[in-house]
Amino acid sequence: MEFQSVSVDVGGRPLVIETGRFARQATGAVVIRQGDSVVLVTAVIGGIRDTDFVPLTVDYQDRTGAYGRIPGSYFKREGRQNERETLVSRVIDRPLRPLFPKTFRNETQVIATAMSYDPDNDTAVLALCGASAALSVAGAPLSQAVAGVRVARVKGELVVNPSGPQEDEADLLLTVAGTADAVIMVEGGGREIPEVVMLDALDTAHAVIQRIIAAIVELKDKAGKPAIQVTPPAVPSEAFVARVEEVGLTSLREAMAVPGKHARSEALRAARQAVAGALGSDPEAAPTESDLEHAWEALTRRELRTRILDQGIRVDGRATDEIRPITCEVGVAPRAHGSAVFTRGETQVFATIALGTEMDAQRTDFADDPDGRRSWMLTYYFPPYCTGEAYMMRGPRRREIGHGALAHRAIEPVLPSREVFPYVMRSTAEVMESNGSSSMATVCATILALMDAGVPISTPVAGIAMGLVKEGERWAVLSDILGDEDHLGDMDFKVTGTARGITAFQMDVKIAGVSRDVMSRALAQAREGRIHILGEMARVLDAPRAELSKHAPRITTIQIKPDRIKDIIGPGGRVIRSIQEKTGTRITVEDSGKVDVAATDGEASAKAIAMIRELTQEAEIGKLYVGVVKRVTDFGAFVEIFPGTDGLIHISHLAKERVDKVTDVVNEGDEVLVRVIDIDRAGKIRLSRKEAIDG
Repeated sequence: MEFQSVSVDVGGRPLVIETGRFARQATGAVVIRQGDSVVLVTAVIGGIRDTDFVPLTVDYQDRTGAYGRIPGSYFKREGRQNERETLVSRVIDRPLRPLFPKTFRNETQVIATAMSYDPDNDTAVLALCGASAALSVAGAPLSQAVAGVRVARVKGELVVNPSGPQEDEADLLLTVAGTADAVIMVEGGGREIPEVVMLDALDTAHAVIQRIIAAIVELKDKAGKPAIQVTPPAVPSEAFVARVEEVGLTSLREAMAVPGKHARSEALRAARQAVAGALGSDPEAAPTESDLEHAWEALTRRELRTRILDQGIRVDGRATDEIRPITCEVGVAPRAHGSAVFTRGETQVFATIALGTEMDAQRTDFADDPDGRRSWMLTYYFPPYCTGEAYMMRGPRRREIGHGALAHRAIEPVLPSREVFPYVMRSTAEVMESNGSSSMATVCATILALMDAGVPISTPVAGIAMGLVKEGERWAVLSDILGDEDHLGDMDFKVTGTARGITAFQMDVKIAGVSRDVMSRALAQAREGRIHILGEMARVLDAPRAELSKHAPRITTIQIKPDRIKDIIGPGGRVIRSIQEKTGTRITVEDSGKVDVAATDGEASAKAIAMIRELTQEAEIGKLYVGVVKRVTDFGAFVEIFPGTDGLIHISHLAKERVDKVTDVVNEGDEVLVRVIDIDRAGKIRLSRKEAIDG
């Protein structure tokens, strides 16, 4: 394959895509670079699989060598995907998958590998653009090319593909993917951002995305293989579809009106079986399974969407902007430091909060945070029983990691700083029922649990999942969507925020484009729903509790001089372990000299602090001390005034009268009252027994 390259300016820096130099046995391969970040993306299209879905696999992988580190594991090699790699894989997969024809059955694998990682040039969006380019070069039958950028608001200005320092300063940070026609995926969050700023950020991102796509199309024209031809789906005849409607429309409408997820599913299944039975007895219209499936799915989709657009009534009878009934409970787990159950319709999440010390912080070894420590963690669980299913439970799936990351990001802006609240916090969110967004229920349950734990959040956060039904120029935005509406609708986006603004945003669009007017209405309706949910939560708990749970550790913070840290730690950590064992506390010491003492018992905390104070106290000029003589010399006696600190009583300061011999007054092991009379620049302490007696 001949080497080809294209370039486009993004954020004031060239973004270069090359093909024909590396991984030439892959069906398509590109190297994409910006700054010192370089990502190799390969696409391999294999044979046809016997499946009923698009067999696409996407994997992103960091390599520690790409940023000059050696893996910390025993085997000194990268292990299974970490959280960052999983989230980046999802960012690539989500906008690509809908662009394949539904009947595409060729095994397709996309692998993105970071060859060089530059913190100022995010590899996630490079990998997304590279995946689109690699598939385009490979001849994958994508309906359109896709590209992605990051957009941040820094000091009030929108910046595309910001640098690392700019991301740290930003109050809004989004990953946006789109085609030449429209934005189709968004992932990110901010610090209580107004809706209009979010819209402006999407417009800014899309303008740059269109230029990147033009470069990808140029590369495809230069080096692309012919597109793979996909057999269109077999469509039943119009006469058969009409016959299915004639036989089944009434029973379909009756089934769709049944309340309750499982009861409705059973009614729809029975209606479909009745149609199959009726048509099977007609020799002129005996259906194949695929024809019946296609016709029934089309009829169901049309009925659900038509009812919404014509009557403003949804599958469960709600209006388009109506939220399902909400109930909230707090304090449901007595031994947890905070707990809550949030129920919205048939979606229910149980959340607990555990408070710990700095030793409980999560250490991260991700490319974008190789030496990080997380003091805020959220773990999301989606067990099979929550949807009435039974299947093998293994490790967390990508969906669970993604939903947990969304909820984690949503809550982070309202958490207190370490200076205000020196605790490590972990939320465990267990989805007990699911029909509609469990990630948004997780946000609500976790906020209630945090307030129940007494964590001083700045303001409550709530989340809502929104949908869209669009036919031509007619459209309707749906608040608090059900699973059926997500499946048959045109857009799924989740918004979390406070009464003031947005903290997290996630969107996936299934249609060619959504106008700014539609998005503006959707965000406004989402805000109305969010305010309503916040009001329902406030009925149970509207502010953090004044006191922590009696089971939570009480952390007391003291400050010592950094050069005295060694006195607390001791050789091999023996001193600090001894203090913890004697007092039943947990002690963490930072390099700055900040010491956190955690205990559930106030007396134990006071005892540990007293021991630390004793070890790290400083001598004060003029202060009296009772010390122990440690060594006697001809010119005076060395006295330990407290552990680790001693000073010299010169022979002239041993007594009021003249002293000929030091041992005439003191001997080793004697306790003696002394006064500190001087401390020189080197820290040497001069003591006086004579002035102590006079005092």
